[in-house]
Amino acid sequence: MTPGRSCPLAYRYAPAAFARPASLECETLFVVGGVYGNRPALRRIVELFDAEPGRKRLVFNGDFHWFDVDPAVYAEIGATVLAHEALRGNVETELAVEDADGADDAGCGCGYPEWVDDAVVAHSNAILRGLRATARQHPALTRAAAALPMTLRADVAGMRVAIVHGDATSLAGWGFAHERLADRSHAATVAGWFDAAQVDLFASSHTCLPVFQRFGNGLVLNNGAAGMANFSGHGEGLLTRISTRRFDGPQARYGTRRDRLFIDAIAVDFDAPAWQAEFLAQWPPGSSAHASYWRRIVDGPDHTLAQAMRLAAR
Repeated sequence: MTPGRSCPLAYRYAPAAFARPASLECETLFVVGGVYGNRPALRRIVELFDAEPGRKRLVFNGDFHWFDVDPAVYAEIGATVLAHEALRGNVETELAVEDADGADDAGCGCGYPEWVDDAVVAHSNAILRGLRATARQHPALTRAAAALPMTLRADVAGMRVAIVHGDATSLAGWGFAHERLADRSHAATVAGWFDAAQVDLFASSHTCLPVFQRFGNGLVLNNGAAGMANFSGHGEGLLTRISTRRFDGPQARYGTRRDRLFIDAIAVDFDAPAWQAEFLAQWPPGSSAHASYWRRIVDGPDHTLAQAMRLAAR
């Protein structure tokens, strides 16, 4: 295994595993991936969800921990997420590993593809090692997060939704990354996943850059990161909202209509100065997280809204 690039076989599942009855049904579904230990973002997500009327569910689909090495922040993040529906991401999975010094070390469990620089991989492995020390101070929360499922099936007004952290085959898969989805040769693979899964929508996160993309009658909804900037010059996070009701708030960024459903990327407009101060208190200049993420936190990634909204059929 190559820590940070290779993942255990236990991360794998088959697309056909989603061809099952839904475990939850609602009129409004929030899918929230990549909170990354951002406490102001998490608090804002809960506020946005609480403002929704009707039958609603909030699902966190992994990597809710990451920058939260402060034990008090870790505890708040964990307890808040576990009060709702949740899946584990690679972060939560690897935090519970007691001894990661041997040949089976998955590092951060990110499954980074070849286009990600080795320095980024090394920094992520170091972040995970630092966060593991905090996780050991909260063994009950850490065990509960690691015991969460990897997948979930939901129905929203009859629309079949598969919720994952990575992609249709792996907890840390990059098959729903915007880079991979831009490759036309990958389209047949994604279409096959929809056929095997017998779903209408895949909602994912993990790869950190948002994209909504249509494949025939199916839609891939990758919210990027709820707790980090997603677009150049914008510091807000994003979540995926699927609902029978139109979203009328100023946080709507882009989306589409599918039969009775409104499918949108909603901005998580958290308190950016508070978040930056909290981040720096935990990861000052010279730390691994600062080296990898500070510029993105301040300036956003090299990604635009136009790149994220790919709703022409493939």
